[in-house]
Amino acid sequence: MAVSKKRNYFPKKFCKLVLYAVLKLVLFSLNEGNIPITQCSIRHPLPILHEYYQSGDIIVAGIISQIYVTSSVAFNIPPSPEFLEDILHFSASWTYQASMELLSRQGRLIPNYKCDLLDTPVAVIGGSNSEVGLDMATILCMYKMPQLIYGSSPILNKDMQAVFFHKVFPDWVQQYEGIIQLLLHFSWMWIGVLFLYDDTGERFVQKVLPRFAEKGICFDFIESFPKVSFSDDLDHLVEEGSKTTSIYVGSTTNVVVVNGEIHTIMVMRMMPSLAEANGLKIEGKAKVWIMTAQMDFTSFPIQRGSDITFLHGALSFALHSKDLLGFQKFIQMRNPILEKEDGFVRIFWEEAFNCYFTDPTLEEKDKQICTGEENIESLPGSVFEMRMTAHSYSIYNSVYVVAHALHTMLSTKFKYRGMAGTVRWELLNQQPWQLHHFLRSVSFNNSAGEKVSFDQNGQLVSGFDIINWITFPNESFLRVKVGRLDSQAPLDKGLTIHDDAIMWPERFNQVQPLSECNEKCLSGYSRTKKEGHPSCCYDCLPCPEGKISNQMDMDDCFECPGDQYPNSYQNGCLPKQITFLSYEEPLGSSLATLDLTFSFITALVLQIFIKYRDTPIVKANNRNLTYALLISLLLAFFSALMFIGQPEQLMCLLQQTAFAMIFSVAVSCILAKTTIVVLAFMASKPGSRMRKWVGNRLCICIVFCCSLIQAGICMTWLITSPPFPDFDMHSMTEEIVLKCNEASTIMFYCALGFMGFLAIVSFTVAFLARNLPDSFNEAKFITFSMLVFCSVWLSFVPTYLSTKGKYMVAVEVFSILSSSFGLLGCIFLPKCFVILLRPELNSKEKLIRRKN
Repeated sequence: MAVSKKRNYFPKKFCKLVLYAVLKLVLFSLNEGNIPITQCSIRHPLPILHEYYQSGDIIVAGIISQIYVTSSVAFNIPPSPEFLEDILHFSASWTYQASMELLSRQGRLIPNYKCDLLDTPVAVIGGSNSEVGLDMATILCMYKMPQLIYGSSPILNKDMQAVFFHKVFPDWVQQYEGIIQLLLHFSWMWIGVLFLYDDTGERFVQKVLPRFAEKGICFDFIESFPKVSFSDDLDHLVEEGSKTTSIYVGSTTNVVVVNGEIHTIMVMRMMPSLAEANGLKIEGKAKVWIMTAQMDFTSFPIQRGSDITFLHGALSFALHSKDLLGFQKFIQMRNPILEKEDGFVRIFWEEAFNCYFTDPTLEEKDKQICTGEENIESLPGSVFEMRMTAHSYSIYNSVYVVAHALHTMLSTKFKYRGMAGTVRWELLNQQPWQLHHFLRSVSFNNSAGEKVSFDQNGQLVSGFDIINWITFPNESFLRVKVGRLDSQAPLDKGLTIHDDAIMWPERFNQVQPLSECNEKCLSGYSRTKKEGHPSCCYDCLPCPEGKISNQMDMDDCFECPGDQYPNSYQNGCLPKQITFLSYEEPLGSSLATLDLTFSFITALVLQIFIKYRDTPIVKANNRNLTYALLISLLLAFFSALMFIGQPEQLMCLLQQTAFAMIFSVAVSCILAKTTIVVLAFMASKPGSRMRKWVGNRLCICIVFCCSLIQAGICMTWLITSPPFPDFDMHSMTEEIVLKCNEASTIMFYCALGFMGFLAIVSFTVAFLARNLPDSFNEAKFITFSMLVFCSVWLSFVPTYLSTKGKYMVAVEVFSILSSSFGLLGCIFLPKCFVILLRPELNSKEKLIRRKN
């Protein structure tokens, strides 16, 4: 496990190296002055164990942290942390030392001395983690040495260092935006996060995770892998690792984003063992890992044989790469026997094949002897991959970047001279810093046909591949490309992924995993935030009446369009049926039948009064007003039929206006009859001046004036806001009501109010005249009839306003029928009873006798 520290200082070993050079210079000066000096012993640094050199005209160097070696050396007492840091192959001191040796003569470490032009590299390739690149920059940037870093993007301490730094790795912002796109593509809004506790990890938490939150992604946990320090107690490291593993196992998320370095998978492989040691059940807890491109498959030798199924179904980002022709053949030709100078190959061979090369200085081991003929293709993928990985592809491109930059630079500075038909190039003395300009501007197609170039910030212009990891029981695995992140597309539109090609962890049965804080709200429900929980955690509430949600996880329910209504599950809309008060339905036919019955009775009463027009009971109360009232009531019954049936333009114009005019005539006739009764009684007194008002002229005047006022109201209504057929989509839940729209509620209530005013005046006059002495006095009957009439229309207003749809029309029809029949029954039925059943009472003698 790597130790991440900020290194803004020179380590002890580097200080010793510089001090060594300074002391030599001082000693030389003292000797020149013949001054006696005391010799002191200065220890040379430990040699780098694994290095390889091949001579050539131009040297391209590499510092690569790619191997972890365990030692069998026994200590009598625990070694100091400083000593362990000194010998750790992954420590900064080794990178510093390797960087210094690259600047010195081959095989000799003399800081600040350039002893051999041919041994000085023109560029250095470093990787595969950010710490190696950062530690290299500390030394090499002082010497303006071009550096190409692959596998990661370290955080540089100074802007000046970036000038000499070329990243064979795209901008990290592009990768993290791609991860966000991937999460949103699969609707994974509830995730866990694991990161390495180092500078890049801190940058990830501080700058990247807020972008996740901006997109609505919530975190079940954010944990770091244990930070390893050799000064820490082993128990403490196990405790921290167990804590992280426990959080991982107990989490509810199905997706975990891992931001790490090349060795992070090696750390992840320890999690199953830690879970087992702590009694945590990890079976059935498999999650989808989303890994950054900096990570690659590495492992300790002691991890050989351990289960790697935890990686099955993982998705990782990888620098876009292609298979190179001849690469596998190159791998197969590696032979540790023939390549004795390459110590790394021999150590790898021993670890990979569990053998050893004969060494007379070592005791016989419990292993077979390596022959060098072992088949490298027989190794499982967890030990060695035959295909070119993204990191190998980056190294390949880095070498060719340097080659093309050198070619361009030297082409401008070589002197061309022809000699004896041959071409000869003379190399001038070049400095490494002169290569920077050409590195930034390099652009070429490699042997795989891929374009290689850098942007203005010195970062590789390239995209990412989306890799699906598929593991097998024999510790092998496949990396299958299932998508691509295009670097040239906008940040939020560059992701292309093939869902059907992805193999998911086995526990999901090849169904795309869901990763949510809670189950999705079904259609018909809406989300509501849980107090004290992340925004991704919510409760589901049923939609209120009249609203629906037709998708899962909707924030708000909404109403259906006006011509539709919610179904019973409130997850969809159904078309509304157009309806109106028709003759075919029971309510409409019942009202029509009742209307015709009342009309027939009214016509019958009119016929009776016409037939017996010369009888005293008919003549006693103004025969003409009686006929006018009966005809008005008959028309009122007929007007009610205009409210039944499909509304049309003409019908809508006549409905309310005809009803208002007819009823105004009827009520004004009653008012006239009541007024005549009162005036007739007053005129019968001796010397009364009221006799001149008694007669037909007053009746006609009352009826005409009242009708004229109502006619004026109706004409104004028709001219300013004429009623029209309209669809009422809102009053009824499941129906569209076709009705006549009054257009002006004010005019409607004005007409209704004037009619009510006439009724109240008639009722008041009749009530005052109810006790007048008259054999056939109608005042009592009119009083009762107007009481019924006013009661009907006073109850009509609240009832009309509280009903909806076609039932509003039914209420008005019923009010017309009941009020009209109330007038008919209370005023005329008692007279019909006398005319038809008690004719002896309908005589002049009876009239005179009753007066006496």
